Amino acid sequence: MKHKAVALLSLVALLAAVLPVSAAPGQATIGINVVLNTDVTDGILAELGKYGKVRDVLYPIDGLTMQIKASQLPAIQALPYVAAANPDAERKGVPVYTVTVENFADGLSTWNLDAINVTDFGFDNRQVEYDGEGVYVAVIDTGLIKAWRQYFPEERIATEYAVAFGGGGGEVGWVSSQPNKWERDVNSHGTHVASTILGYHLRGTPINGVAPMVKVIPVKVLNQNGSGWSSVVARGIEYVADLKAGPLAGYPVVINMSLGGPVLDAVEKAAIDYAIAQGVIIVASAGNEGTAGMGYPGAYEPVISVAASGWLGEWTTGSWWYANVADPTNPDHFYITDFSSRALAGQDLDIAAPGSWVVGPYHINSGNQLSYYYLGGTSMASPHVAGTVALMAQKKPALTAGEAEAILTGSAVYLAPGCRMVWTPYGYQEQFCWGADATGAGLLDAAAALAALP
Repeated sequence: MKHKAVALLSLVALLAAVLPVSAAPGQATIGINVVLNTDVTDGILAELGKYGKVRDVLYPIDGLTMQIKASQLPAIQALPYVAAANPDAERKGVPVYTVTVENFADGLSTWNLDAINVTDFGFDNRQVEYDGEGVYVAVIDTGLIKAWRQYFPEERIATEYAVAFGGGGGEVGWVSSQPNKWERDVNSHGTHVASTILGYHLRGTPINGVAPMVKVIPVKVLNQNGSGWSSVVARGIEYVADLKAGPLAGYPVVINMSLGGPVLDAVEKAAIDYAIAQGVIIVASAGNEGTAGMGYPGAYEPVISVAASGWLGEWTTGSWWYANVADPTNPDHFYITDFSSRALAGQDLDIAAPGSWVVGPYHINSGNQLSYYYLGGTSMASPHVAGTVALMAQKKPALTAGEAEAILTGSAVYLAPGCRMVWTPYGYQEQFCWGADATGAGLLDAAAALAALP
């Protein structure tokens, strides 16, 4: 993967050197996100209109998006009522690895749920007394595929609150709501993420989830390629925060964001702060950039960030995906993946959860034929933690973001820096090594977190 990335960067640099430039850099049209240090007023909007087009206003967080010439950004940043302004930041939510699943035997517990102490091998296997009943989990992602009813019980998807947002970035600038597009996804990323939280039907056999009785709110903010813009993500976060402040005021609300990018966006940060102030707990993936550092919003301190761990039993037998993890509390059985982002200075990594080879529904086209894949990425790790937070919130509905993070990290299984030899799906072993910057507090233990919650 690294060789491919280097080759791609070299190609981009070569093309930039030989292709003609269509516009001077300062004259290029860009989308920016702006956060004010005061309330949005008509006067401020009119004055900002002199610098470009105001496309979208997020009144609860005193934020807005604009379409401007790049040369105007410093002038906008210098305005006395502007707290921060930056180009709209790209966000991606694609998995790192995909391997098709062709043969499922019976069994309700997958290795990843056993690894976090939610289930054990076999049927009737819940290891915790909570199931997420009464809790809402917003999956801010790509939405759900059209065939989602073939995988999830209809009553577990909060269709009345499901929504899609699109636009943002570049020459577009504005963010718009797109009715019903939330269940027209052809990417499948959000569907696989939701399956870890809820569980899913495997051709008639129910597969367990971390919190199988939660209500999932699909919030589509990424496009059909699994990418998008922080302005759109911010709108999704704000939407969920407003639900928590309004019709869901009496219910715990958790956000899962299996997405990220290299910089912290001002409007996205303001939306996160606003959501947490309303009582929402936010969980996000750490990123798939290895030693290059964490992605945002996961690296932002108030967010519970999740690295990707794996299990030494992977690919050792044909049925390993639902085999028994002998002792989930023994760190010698686990490792940190090479792609999982390490924390750089100023970045906050909280905990690790299964993200190496997680099974779930995943379509590689827009058809309705049932298909299941192993996916690898911190995108797959994050919903394990979001589901666990939902269990904690069921036990204590007044659970706060800070309390949830402290209990999760305090009850984690410490994983010391080290190396492991791990089987791959291709029939050979590979060594994985990691340092203290890759694990956060350690491995997620859902049973211990629930026991530690007063």
